[in-house]
Amino acid sequence: MSIDINTKKLKKNAFRVTKERGKTAIRIRVPGGHMEAKHFEVLQKVAEEYGNGTVHITTRQGFEIPGIDMRNIPKINELIQSVVEGLEINQVDPNTGYPASGTRNVSACIGNNVCPFANYNTSAFAKKMEKAIFPNDRHVKIAFTGCPNDCIKTRMQDFGIIGMTEPQYDSYRCIGCQACVKNCKKRSTGALSFENFKVVRDHDKCIGCGECVGKCPTGAWTRSDEKYFKLVMMGRTGKKNPRLAQDFAKWIDEESIIKIVLNTYDFIEEYIDKDAPLGKEHIGYIIDRTGYQEYKKWALKDVSLGNKVEIKDNIYW
Repeated sequence: MSIDINTKKLKKNAFRVTKERGKTAIRIRVPGGHMEAKHFEVLQKVAEEYGNGTVHITTRQGFEIPGIDMRNIPKINELIQSVVEGLEINQVDPNTGYPASGTRNVSACIGNNVCPFANYNTSAFAKKMEKAIFPNDRHVKIAFTGCPNDCIKTRMQDFGIIGMTEPQYDSYRCIGCQACVKNCKKRSTGALSFENFKVVRDHDKCIGCGECVGKCPTGAWTRSDEKYFKLVMMGRTGKKNPRLAQDFAKWIDEESIIKIVLNTYDFIEEYIDKDAPLGKEHIGYIIDRTGYQEYKKWALKDVSLGNKVEIKDNIYW
């Protein structure tokens, strides 16, 4: 029995064309990489009753269930709707699946709900970004990490958001043990020094990692109430010139980052190579072609930057 399949629509709505004729794989993205365990029951049902009994865990924090007969796509969409709603995945029409092509799942490390090094709730920010950018067909990868340890590998993404804190120092609690100074020297940038029996922080050297906070035995160092981030960009893997993302902005706030990302989508629409395969072209390739200064003009349009924000004048490779 032959079936007529629109493969472009198939891929757009969270299914994959596979090597096995008439078979597809459903892709479930997990915004922020965090979900309730109850959703595994649905994924297991789909895999065992409609797939080949296996689940592939993707590098972008999603699940891919192969071996599904293409004729069962409507039934699969019906089954996974509870998962899509539970994960608060931004979708257009529940009857046709949800947008999965173009912009990739917004991934995140586990964040400060669990990790003592993380400076912010990565999954919460990732889900906020998901709401802002989906649906979108452009090839953009975004990842969130709680601190400069960069467990999610943000520097391999088009955009990486690295958590920062501006450590607050209470000299009256300091006992001069220099644990923070030694830790900063060994595990970070050596931004702390001990002068006149007190610790001095070099703001230019400080990367906002918070290592001093975790090491202080008396609570003389605390994380700032204000949340700051480092925005890195233009990282990529792939066939041509893979490279790590470079710093674009430091000590920047959440809303400014979202606005810069949305502005970048406008930039992509203006300058993307119209002949790019499947309409996919990494931001870095576009900026290489148009120039960093032109990109910066688009990215910072109508963005209200705080007093502490540092924007890179130029980025070189």
